[in-house]
Amino acid sequence: MRRTLVLLVVLHCGVCLPAAGSSTTPPPERSPVQCSVGGRFHCTVSNSYGAFNERQPCRAAEAVFPRTEAELVAAVARAVQERRRVKVATSHSHGFPKLACPGGGGTGTVISTALLNRVVGVDYARKQMTVESGMVLRDLLAAVAAAGLALPNAPYFTGLSIGGIVATGAHGSSLWGKGGAAHEYVAMTTKKKKKILPVKFDHRRVYFVRYVVGMRIVTPAPGHAMVRELRAGDPDLDAAKVSVGVLGVISQVTLQLEPQFKRKVTILLNHSDADLPELIATWGRSHEFADMFWLPGQGTVLLRQDDRVDVSTPGDGKRDAGLTRLRRTLDLVRERQEQDQLQAQGSDEAFCKASRTVATVSQQQGFGYTNDGATFTGYPVVGYQDRMQGSGSCLDGPEDGLNHSCAWNPRINGWFFYNPGMSVAISKSRAFISDLMRLRDRNPEAFCGLDLTTGFSFRYIKASSAYLGKAEDSVEFDLVYYRSRESGRPVMNADITDEIEQITLYKYGGLPHWGKNRNYAFNDTVGRFPRLRNFLEVKARFDPDGVFSSRWSDQVLGIRGSPVTQGPGCAVQGLCTCTKDSHCAPGYVCSQGKVYPEARVCTVQPPAV
Repeated sequence: MRRTLVLLVVLHCGVCLPAAGSSTTPPPERSPVQCSVGGRFHCTVSNSYGAFNERQPCRAAEAVFPRTEAELVAAVARAVQERRRVKVATSHSHGFPKLACPGGGGTGTVISTALLNRVVGVDYARKQMTVESGMVLRDLLAAVAAAGLALPNAPYFTGLSIGGIVATGAHGSSLWGKGGAAHEYVAMTTKKKKKILPVKFDHRRVYFVRYVVGMRIVTPAPGHAMVRELRAGDPDLDAAKVSVGVLGVISQVTLQLEPQFKRKVTILLNHSDADLPELIATWGRSHEFADMFWLPGQGTVLLRQDDRVDVSTPGDGKRDAGLTRLRRTLDLVRERQEQDQLQAQGSDEAFCKASRTVATVSQQQGFGYTNDGATFTGYPVVGYQDRMQGSGSCLDGPEDGLNHSCAWNPRINGWFFYNPGMSVAISKSRAFISDLMRLRDRNPEAFCGLDLTTGFSFRYIKASSAYLGKAEDSVEFDLVYYRSRESGRPVMNADITDEIEQITLYKYGGLPHWGKNRNYAFNDTVGRFPRLRNFLEVKARFDPDGVFSSRWSDQVLGIRGSPVTQGPGCAVQGLCTCTKDSHCAPGYVCSQGKVYPEARVCTVQPPAV
């Protein structure tokens, strides 16, 4: 398939940059980019949780908020001329690592895609649509439903932008067809171009579609910037699909829709985990959108039977699950206080009691599913795809003086957590789960802290052609666990979560999710991604001077340096795996793992004899 390269030379970028009211105007409040001078200069970049992994702020010299591709090109061109590092921020920036930080001691530029949130055009005959990269999944799902179409798979949280989804390889759960990753659905097009008509669906002009047909990406060039158009079949698309933001700024993505359908969901409760090794290897092929939750402290598995059904099937269900739903702030603050108290008590038994209570309430409430959009009356729950595949109602909450909020909102004293996500090839999954169960069986009550915050969430991803994607069909697990607001303060049973992560990464060659995880999970990236060399070859052509690179991206891509930071207390924050006692908190020692001896974890120092 032919590739089109559009070259835009910017000779006088000061003239090309728009006046105030355009790219110089920041987006509304809640932006992760905040600037102290004129809304554009002396900026601080954060994420939605208010803290990156190492708790250090990210500073940038300036921020730009383009509204059009032309403004985006001008911003990149000026950064090239001024020799600034550039990174991209989205509307909410939900990454835990410093993906959006340009580094450089506060001299870089941050480009926000928050205002690039429109539909460019639609081809109704092919069910294809071109959209701007800053559109948020929440808005896009509403628009696709309004058009009578469906997005068959997407991440579960609807606060992500299409550019962020593509760049980090975010996904739902499916091994059917081409799987659950949004970037995987590359549709072939004819060589003959067909006119694509502009569309407007509502006042926000937002839309979302599934299949990545191609994209437009703004990259540096000597003294200016260019727009590269990558079409289906172009080998460079395998680099751009999961690019971690180091190739340039995604401007537009062409995607494809399917006719509307419904889903029918039944959650099988309290299934014993005795056969979990076999289940983990087979469940993903049993149902189109299958996933599962494992509560290891309780010895149970929650299996989600989830399949598409015809639109004529009765039901108007909706999903609004987990941490992503709108909650009363007072309840969120109370829950965090209870978590703090449990940590202070240091009692596994207290954690187990609390986790059983939470599990019972969640089951009674249908795990966030409702049969009519308001009330849960029982399974199966049937509803339209756009209402069933993701949730994120906390993003729709009103500015009501913070009476309601997202659980993680840094403006309240609510939830504060780590959320590592790692994948293991299905071919290794039986042995992998067997090791985790061996670790659990040594002290089941030590796992109740994980049960309290959703346990293990398992999703399925098909093998990808993307150079930084999955080389094999895989199962990914996510954990959510307590994080102290006090730097360097140890967390109860942290040796358990550390050993779990090291078993995944080191024994079974697991891959870290690019938008999650603590720093040490990205160590030895070269050895885990066999096609990294192909990716770096494309990077060298697209951005030879490293305008979109940072210290962090160089470290995780194995170019120079290491994401591991050695120093006092580094293992407590996941900045390293301990090699000596000083890497742990006072009163802790660096020990070998209980099931995986090669693991190095911080355990409570035994009393002197």
